[in-house]
Amino acid sequence: MITKDMLIGDLIKQKPEAAGILMRFGMGCVGCPSAQMESLEEAAGVHGLNLDDLMKALNEQ
Repeated sequence: MITKDMLIGDLIKQKPEAAGILMRFGMGCVGCPSAQMESLEEAAGVHGLNLDDLMKALNEQ
């Protein structure tokens, strides 16, 4: 299960297919070095995204 405190870098390593979902939500910088150290919750806040919607999409895959 993917949690809001997971680092984007760890998520992409564990589930490479999650990159497409993140990009679909507007996180085009998923490959950026600084984004790799952000949690999903932090990144959602920076991008003004609904964290619940993001988590639902990531966990449905």
